[in-house]
Amino acid sequence: MTSRQRANLPFLHPPQMKSMGLGDPRTFPFLEPPPQSSLETAVRYLREQGALDGAESLTPIGSLLAQLPVDVVIGKMLVLGALFGLAGPVLSVAAALSVQSPFLRTTRTNPDCATARRPLESPHGDPLTLLNTFNEWVQVKSERAGGSRKWCRRRGLEEHRLYEAANLRRQFQELLRDHGLLEAVQGPRDSSARQSRHRERRELHRLRRRHEETEGRKRKVLKLREGEAGSSSDEGDCAGRAGPPGVDIQDVKFKLRHNVDELQAAAGAALSSHQLALLKLVLCRGLYPQLAVPDQYNSCRKDSDQIFHTKNKQGIVLHPTCVFAGSPELLQTTEEKAEPGRSRGSQEGLSSRHQLLAFVSLLETNKPYLVNCLRAPALQALLLFSRALDTSADCTRLVADSWLELCVPDSEAALRLLSAALQLRAAWEGLLNRQLEGRRGEPGRGPDSREVATLRQGLLEFLQHEVSAPSPVQPGQGRVCPRTVAAAPGLPGLFQGAEMTPDEEKGGYRVTEFLTYNCLTSDTDLYSDCLRSFWTCPHCALYMPFTPLERMAHESSCRPQPQEAPLEEAAESPAKATALQRPYHCDACERDFMFTSTEILRHRKQHQ
Repeated sequence: MTSRQRANLPFLHPPQMKSMGLGDPRTFPFLEPPPQSSLETAVRYLREQGALDGAESLTPIGSLLAQLPVDVVIGKMLVLGALFGLAGPVLSVAAALSVQSPFLRTTRTNPDCATARRPLESPHGDPLTLLNTFNEWVQVKSERAGGSRKWCRRRGLEEHRLYEAANLRRQFQELLRDHGLLEAVQGPRDSSARQSRHRERRELHRLRRRHEETEGRKRKVLKLREGEAGSSSDEGDCAGRAGPPGVDIQDVKFKLRHNVDELQAAAGAALSSHQLALLKLVLCRGLYPQLAVPDQYNSCRKDSDQIFHTKNKQGIVLHPTCVFAGSPELLQTTEEKAEPGRSRGSQEGLSSRHQLLAFVSLLETNKPYLVNCLRAPALQALLLFSRALDTSADCTRLVADSWLELCVPDSEAALRLLSAALQLRAAWEGLLNRQLEGRRGEPGRGPDSREVATLRQGLLEFLQHEVSAPSPVQPGQGRVCPRTVAAAPGLPGLFQGAEMTPDEEKGGYRVTEFLTYNCLTSDTDLYSDCLRSFWTCPHCALYMPFTPLERMAHESSCRPQPQEAPLEEAAESPAKATALQRPYHCDACERDFMFTSTEILRHRKQHQ
C-alpha cells in the first residue's frame, strides 16, 4: 500500500468500528460514505496486517490496535517489542519512522556531511540508521549543552525532526504504560536527587519565562551561512537564541518535557548481536507484508539501477536517501560453490543468504521508490510471517502468500526448517495472546519469562539455519493440485485441537490456519507423501521411518524430558496428544496410553 492509498482510508478505521460493535464497515450507514474501493482496501490491508482474521473479526492484537491512536504498522511494532524486552529501541524506531526524515536532501552532494554521517549508518537498513542517529543525538544533548545544533548541522540533520521524534517517543511510551504493556519507571528515591531535579526544573521554567517575555521584542532574521547546510534547523537556531544570551530555548523545552536521565540510559544501552537480530525480527513482522524482492538481473545492472518488485507493483527503485542506495553491495548475494559429484547446473544460483527488503512506505513521484528499507533473510522471514503458505508433498517447493515461490533442493533441510517454523509461530502467537490478556491485570495470564526466553533462543537458532535455495526467490506460478479431496478422506490433524481437513479450493490438506500441505506439485513422485524415510528425533533419539506429516506431528508433541525423572513418572505424566495418536493398552504394563504408531512400536521394544 502506497502512502497515498493509506491517506485515502476512511477516517473511522474498521478496527475501531469492529471494537465498537458497528458491524461490517461496508454496510455502515455513513452520513458521507467513503468510496467502496477505499473500504475494501482498508479491510484487505488490515487482514494482511493480522488485525482481522479470515472471518473479518478482530484478532487479539487487532483489538488492542483499535484502542491505540497510531498507525497499524507502528502499533504492531510497539506491541511486539514489549514481549521481548525491546521496548526502548522499538519506541525510538517507531517514533523516528513516524516523522519526516531528519536527513536533509541538499547534503547528498556534500562530501563532508557524507563522511560525518557514515558512522551512523547501519548495514541492516534505514530503521536502524535512524535509531543510531536518534541515540547519538540524545547522547550529544546530554553531554554538551547547546552543542547538538552544530552536531546536526555538520551531519546534514534537521534537528527539529529529532525533537518531534523525541516527543512522539514519549507519547508512545505513555500509551504502552496506559495499556499495561510497559511498567512505569520509578522516580529517584534519594531525597537529594529529588531536590536536585526540582532545582533544575525550577531553573528551566525560569529560563522559559524569560524567553517568552523577550520573544516578541526580538527581530527574527533568516540568514544563509555559506558552507553550512540546512534551513529549518537554522531558523530554529535563530528562534532558540531569542532570549537569554547563550541559552538554547529548544534545549530548555526538551529537558522540561523529558526525563533526560531515562532517555540517556535508553540511548546509551548498546544492543548485543542477539538483541539486534530479535529487533530486526520484530520490525519485519511489524512491516509484513510490505516486502520487496530483488530483480533476478540486478547483478547485471549498475549499482544505481537496482530494481525490486512487490506483490502489487513491479520495477521499483530505492529512494536516494536509503542506506542501500549508497551501499548496494550489502544486498548482493554470494553463490555457494558446487558440491563435489554434483553438476554445476543443478546448483547454479544456490545460496543460503538470499534477502528480502521490508519497507515502511512506497513513494510514487516520477518513479516509485522504496522508503525506509530493512533487509531480512528471505527463507526465514517468509516461513515465520507469511499469511498463507503452500507446500508440495516433500516440502521442497513452497509458495508464500500466492506470490513468492521457494524451491529448496534438500527435502530434509526444507522439512526441518518448516517444522521449526510451525512450532515457533505457535509459541510466538500463544505468548503474544497471553501478553495481551495479562495487560488487563488478570492473575496468571501474562507470558512466563522462561517461555519467552525459550522462544527467544528458538528464534535465534532458526535464523542461523543455512539452507541453500535458488537465487533469487521467484514469483510463484500457477499451482497444480495432485490430490483430490476424496483421495484421502478423514486424515487426522497435526496439532492438538486442530482438525486437518482437505482444502477444496487449493487441493491438499489444510494443516493450520496458514499452512496448506501437498497442494503443489514437485519434480518428485506424486506419491512421495506416502513414502517414509528414516529420521532420528533430536529429543527422544527415536529412529524410525516417517512421512513428512508424521515427522512434523512427532516434533510438535515430543519435548526433551528431564533426565532425573524416573521412567514410571514420565509415563504417568499426561502426554500432549495430537490427532495422530490413538488409545493403546499395554498388557505388560497394564496401562492405557495415547501413542502414535511409531511410539507404540517403541514402547513394545522396551518389553522385549
